[in-house]
Amino acid sequence: MRIRGVDPRDTTWELDHPRYRVYFWDRAVNVADEYEVSDADVDEVLAWATRHAAEHGVTYTLWALVPEQWGDGPGLIRLAGVAGDPFATA
Repeated sequence: MRIRGVDPRDTTWELDHPRYRVYFWDRAVNVADEYEVSDADVDEVLAWATRHAAEHGVTYTLWALVPEQWGDGPGLIRLAGVAGDPFATA
């Protein structure tokens, strides 16, 4: 982990009500189940995703959904969970 101080004036926009995507991965049957979550804080989404994954015996990836920028369509930023394609073979 790298930590550095920043000037908060270097950003041009903020999003106060983000949307999240949570992908649950069931490796036993190679199936993914995807959800979009809004009107929640990231801590609430993490708690729900962790609880859902434990109840169903799956893993998850939590993403922040970034609105369309410069005509490229929406994008995702991984916040927690499984990185990469969990179904890929090593």
